[in-house]
Amino acid sequence: MQRITIAKGDGIGPEIMDATLEIIKAAGAKLEYDEIEVGEKVYLSGNTSGIAKESWETIIKNKVFLKAPITTPQGGGYKSLNVTTRKFLGLYSNVRPCLSLYPFVATKHPKMDIVIIRENEEDLYAGIEHQQTDEVVQCLKIISRPGCEKIVRYAFEYAKVYGRKKVTCFTKDNIMKQTDGLFHQVFDEIAIEYPEIENEHWIIDIGAAKMSDTPEAFDVIVTLNLYGDVISDIAAQIAGSVGLAGSANIGEECAMFEAIHGSAPRRAGQNMANPSGLLQGAVMMLNHLGQNTIATKVQNAWLKTLEDGIHTYDIYDEKQSKLLVGTKEFAAAVIANLEQKPTTLPAVNYENGQALNLPKYKKRPQAKKELIGHDVFVHWNGTDANELASMLSKIGTPNLKLNMITNRGIKVWPEGFSQTFCTDHWRCRFKTEEGKVINKEEIIILLQQCIQNKIDTIKVENLYQFDGKMAFSLGQGQ
Repeated sequence: MQRITIAKGDGIGPEIMDATLEIIKAAGAKLEYDEIEVGEKVYLSGNTSGIAKESWETIIKNKVFLKAPITTPQGGGYKSLNVTTRKFLGLYSNVRPCLSLYPFVATKHPKMDIVIIRENEEDLYAGIEHQQTDEVVQCLKIISRPGCEKIVRYAFEYAKVYGRKKVTCFTKDNIMKQTDGLFHQVFDEIAIEYPEIENEHWIIDIGAAKMSDTPEAFDVIVTLNLYGDVISDIAAQIAGSVGLAGSANIGEECAMFEAIHGSAPRRAGQNMANPSGLLQGAVMMLNHLGQNTIATKVQNAWLKTLEDGIHTYDIYDEKQSKLLVGTKEFAAAVIANLEQKPTTLPAVNYENGQALNLPKYKKRPQAKKELIGHDVFVHWNGTDANELASMLSKIGTPNLKLNMITNRGIKVWPEGFSQTFCTDHWRCRFKTEEGKVINKEEIIILLQQCIQNKIDTIKVENLYQFDGKMAFSLGQGQ
């Protein structure tokens, strides 16, 4: 027996968790459960994280967490439990299979079979935000080499173990050359190690458009956190329904499995909810635990039930469905089919499943890091960049001179355009001449001069080169 942690959550959560547990128990799953309470009730008790300390201890002890959807109360101060859990437990990989169940579930894409592997801890979801001026707020996009290497390697290992033929990388590195550029660079480096698996890269906007139109062109997609969040919901919806999709969140020690949909409080307690999303999460959990035979049995029974036209309200179609059922009745139908296989939909066989080979990240030798400039972000209510440049002409050191001013990333000095709309948030770049490096004492002098000249500095960034390579972005139009 293997002991796991479960949470029934809010809204339809308790109903779909009961149905899911009933199905996997009937299939012979060798599991014992420790139940914890998370979600709305915990939030409203005064715990802004939605989970108690002792619940964390239970999750960490058992290593595996099956979670139903929760409700996060409206209003400020409440942190997303999903995001918190992924980060605290190091669940760096989010895995979402999106499979077409045509013709038994309506879709325009009968040949769709995509797995989206999303980085789960970094990107804009780091949640580091600041208001800096009256008119401008910022959110920091955090991308690390370890984060990139772990998720890209996971994608290729997943493809290898599950017999997938191609891995596609989605980024926006034509614009974000440092952050998304690092992700793309790491993808290219790791792809070389898997010559038997085809690899390709798409810019996220056209890639998402292509996926929505021709999903059969993709197999495994690996991408950053925000892009993966968006496209995995799109992929699940065009495959048939977000309500049918499950999700695995995998880390080096712990794992969490869940449905990708929300708690749907309007449907709570009515025996209407479709338990398929959480059941799909449970199937991934069984595979993760090495109970592949049970996972195979459950998945084939679920496919057979859908093929028989036994559907809950969310996917019921008078032309295709045979019987409209509730949550309990759907679970009973899956249980009745536990020794059956689908005849039209492809049956699955996880019997030969094996663990993914995921080595721990190894740090690279430290690069030669040289300081060659400084960006000073200024709160200034004027509109003419030439006027600001004139004010800043009094500031600098023998090595650091004003090089550029941008507003919202667009170069407005020198040689700016009068048509460019400017806010009260200005990036003022001070740089050395080519080949020169500076020390941080010069940065201190520069900032002291800003204070003396009543320049309102709100943020600063050092400009480095690593091993002689520029490690910062140019201004747009520079």
